[in-house]
Amino acid sequence: MSLSLTNNKKNKKNDLLLTKKPETTIKPNNIEESHDGVLLKIFILITTFKILLIPTYHSTDFEVHRNWLAISHSLPINEWYINNTSEWTLDYPPLFAWFELILSQIGKLIDPEMLRVNNLNYASFSTKLFQRSTVMITDIFLVFGAREIGKVYHDNFNKLMIYYILTICNIGLLMIDHIHFQYNGFLLGILLLSIAQVSKNQPMSILIGAAYFAILLNLKHLYLYVAPVFIVWLIKWYCMKGNFLIRLIQLGSIVIGVLAISFGPFITQLPQVFSRLFPFKRGLVHAYWAPNFWALYIGADKILSVLWKKFGLLVMNKRAAMTGGLVQEDTLAVLPTPTPIITFLLTILTIMPILVIILKKKTNLLRPHDFLRGLILCGLSSFMFGWHVHEKAILTAIIPMCIMATIDPIDGRIFLILSATGHASILPLLYPDNLVVLKILLLLIHIILADYLLCKLFKFSLLKIYEYFYILLLPIVAIYHAFIHKIIFDEKMEFLPLALTSLYSAIGITYCWILYFYYFYTNNYQLSNNSIKNK
Repeated sequence: MSLSLTNNKKNKKNDLLLTKKPETTIKPNNIEESHDGVLLKIFILITTFKILLIPTYHSTDFEVHRNWLAISHSLPINEWYINNTSEWTLDYPPLFAWFELILSQIGKLIDPEMLRVNNLNYASFSTKLFQRSTVMITDIFLVFGAREIGKVYHDNFNKLMIYYILTICNIGLLMIDHIHFQYNGFLLGILLLSIAQVSKNQPMSILIGAAYFAILLNLKHLYLYVAPVFIVWLIKWYCMKGNFLIRLIQLGSIVIGVLAISFGPFITQLPQVFSRLFPFKRGLVHAYWAPNFWALYIGADKILSVLWKKFGLLVMNKRAAMTGGLVQEDTLAVLPTPTPIITFLLTILTIMPILVIILKKKTNLLRPHDFLRGLILCGLSSFMFGWHVHEKAILTAIIPMCIMATIDPIDGRIFLILSATGHASILPLLYPDNLVVLKILLLLIHIILADYLLCKLFKFSLLKIYEYFYILLLPIVAIYHAFIHKIIFDEKMEFLPLALTSLYSAIGITYCWILYFYYFYTNNYQLSNNSIKNK
């Protein structure tokens, strides 16, 4: 794998440009209004497409959220995290339950039947229309988040418009939120708002950003994965630039205040709540492996188990793991079976270098770019080594990376590979046959459009030949999954297409993680050396 990232003059030129702080010049009102006008048109256009997706297939997550609407509306608070009438029990933090309660007040006017706890798998047309609409409306947070972070990182109209398109029209969010059914756009919008405020590096903005992030953690606790970068950056840029203790108390008060509002009513049930939020009894991976290090690890175990069996080395009563399609087992056949503590330690070990680089770097050399790249890497490291990771979690890295992809060509190069691979890995979630053409078409549109826009922006091709080849095979893997496998094997080896998709995607995401880690390290190392030489 080639890691010669700065061989050509264009890349060197862009590396030098990165040493400057992003300009945040105040734009005239008419220019800002023009930006907002284009953003509004993009939002209306993509919302129109989302409306067309209302009748499409929805996953069990639709019933999950209907059940949470019913629980929060129909049951007393002390039963929210105890009720198990449905298998889809409430397992998000309390602030998200409050969010569901607010939605239920509108839902009862649309169709009260959806709010009955015992009305399992209820999905009338009005219920479907209501729940789909709530996702579309809360996407306004994504629009505002994109707008705010765009104002901080961009003062170039073309770059800003490309960023808006890559973010607001993200096909991963289209597939996961508006077909499969979730609220990722809403949550990622709050993440972008938090990043935007923290990146301004102004005391009041940093406090507002900290509040946004505290709210986000109390809406979905899995964003804890990127919390270390936030903590280090807040300490570096806020606490250490004044009275450390007073500023630390200010930040702590914000976090504790949000926690009190969220968890306060459940103070006597905290063990039960945390058992729902952190279900470590679940396995290492899902039935469909997220395309990360553990997918490659399990794939290696499968190959070794075949070889061991061939040479009579495999103990016959030890069954292979994670091979039963929708049935998941907890042990591997040959390699050691990872435990939650092992995955946690690996995640921490891969995050620590990022934190150390940010902490040790001189304040006058630190830029918002470092914070954003560190956050993306933190999210990628957690995706690579986390316990029971969802394939959808790759969006936590892809969406923030949209902004860097329109600033630096190396970020753009890695974004093209990561987004194409990450989106391809999501396709198996949309399994109905009538969605095959749509999902492959969406993937192709993204690959072509993203490459065209970024290459036009930077005025040269961003990818190496072998990287183009890898990306072009992604739709072919999807076509094999949808059509070719059945032609060759009929109903046999049903798990093979899923495993192939996961393993092939894992190669690309691992490549991006290594490449980005290398770039983050060398870029900061070179800047540190230059500052020493200039003394």
